[in-house]
Amino acid sequence: MNNIKYSNRLIIFLCNRLCRKTAYPFREEHVDLYWRKASFSFRHFHTTSQTQRLDLDDKPKVKRPRAQTTIDEEEIKRFSALAQLWWDEEGEFNALHTMNELRVPLIVNALIEQKQKTGAESHRFKAHSQLEGFKILDVGSGGGILSEPLARLGAFVIGVDASEENIKIAQAHVIRNEELACNIKYICATVEDLIESEERSFDCVIASEVVEHVLDTSMFIKACCKLVKPGGSMFLTTLNRTNLSYLLGVVAAERLLRIVEPGTHDWNKFISPQDLQYLLDQNGFSTRLVHGMMFNPITKRWSWTENTSINYAMHAVCTDKALQEDGQT
Repeated sequence: MNNIKYSNRLIIFLCNRLCRKTAYPFREEHVDLYWRKASFSFRHFHTTSQTQRLDLDDKPKVKRPRAQTTIDEEEIKRFSALAQLWWDEEGEFNALHTMNELRVPLIVNALIEQKQKTGAESHRFKAHSQLEGFKILDVGSGGGILSEPLARLGAFVIGVDASEENIKIAQAHVIRNEELACNIKYICATVEDLIESEERSFDCVIASEVVEHVLDTSMFIKACCKLVKPGGSMFLTTLNRTNLSYLLGVVAAERLLRIVEPGTHDWNKFISPQDLQYLLDQNGFSTRLVHGMMFNPITKRWSWTENTSINYAMHAVCTDKALQEDGQT
């Protein structure tokens, strides 16, 4: 117990020294934030040896060459082992459940605004069916934590995850509600698998807590962008690549206190908002919002913050430039 107390003091001291050299404010609860952050496994985007196409005919797809996908086999094994825990709201995925309090309203408000700009009347939107008529892709859908609330609001949601175990858990959970099940389809596949049949067909593509687990961020973002229709939206949440995120998310959580097994997070896969925005711009997307997110380990709730040094959310819209890029490829 004394070792843990002294380790915490050391971490707080290091963080205070670090933050004096940066513009990021630091509070002691940031330490607890990342103990909690690192102790649960985020939804991910990977593959299994056999995947299914969107127009499922129950025939297994041949495994695609590694160079053509963004999957990480080690990540698949790690997170598939946690599949049974997806719907334990007080367990490993608690922070993902409470994150819905931020990301669901963000998505809903942006999509409604998008619809209204196309000429839809505001009075046509009802509280229980705000997303009726929207086709949404939830990339790395895991057990369906985000897919289900979006479907409850009327959207038709396709959840894609490369872990077969995750897909089975998601299907088993949604089947309990026959009406809700009609609005959701879960597919075991990679995002690259969908491009041939679903290019430019989604009103919205979401990759929440996924980017930090893929092998090739540039390839992953490009594939996601190709699935968004003109004027459609892309929503991303991930971790920034800063000294603070490395100190708390990797060094302290994995190596000092061994709260999580070493290797759970790879800081080299974290990406700054500027770099992520650049990738979106390269694919013809215009960034509309970048906002920091903070998790309170005491209340177990998320809140918006201007500080993007650890977690952040981003919203971007597909422009005509994306269609021009399509014509050139």
